Amino acid sequence: MNLHLDLDSEVPIYQQIRDRIVEAVARGEAVEGDPLPSTRQLAADFGINFHTVNKAYDLLKREGVIRVNRKSGAVVRRDPSSGPPEPGFAADWEERALVLLAEATVHGLDRDEVVRRCQSLLSKFRTEEKTTS
Repeated sequence: MNLHLDLDSEVPIYQQIRDRIVEAVARGEAVEGDPLPSTRQLAADFGINFHTVNKAYDLLKREGVIRVNRKSGAVVRRDPSSGPPEPGFAADWEERALVLLAEATVHGLDRDEVVRRCQSLLSKFRTEEKTTS
């Protein structure tokens, strides 16, 4: 997994780390059980404070995306093939999606354009093929 951060961005670095890891898992670049770099290693790679990486990993842990163990370190806990979401996830996700859709509307994107863009973005993520029996 190759993370790209913009250290000059207005988006906090811990949020960028969190977002890039979620995107990598969604694309299938990291799957359930894959190890993540240690907080110290990732901090050294980017020349940032390890507490910043810790904050990102804590957020990912609270969201159920990774698990952290003193012996094994941080590993991916969920990927697209991990089954249905945990209870409450969909409602929380809808609240965040509502804000993004409201932003698009406020800035003048029409419904068809929003749908087209969402479909384009979704096509970048790994999806499990569903078969009917």
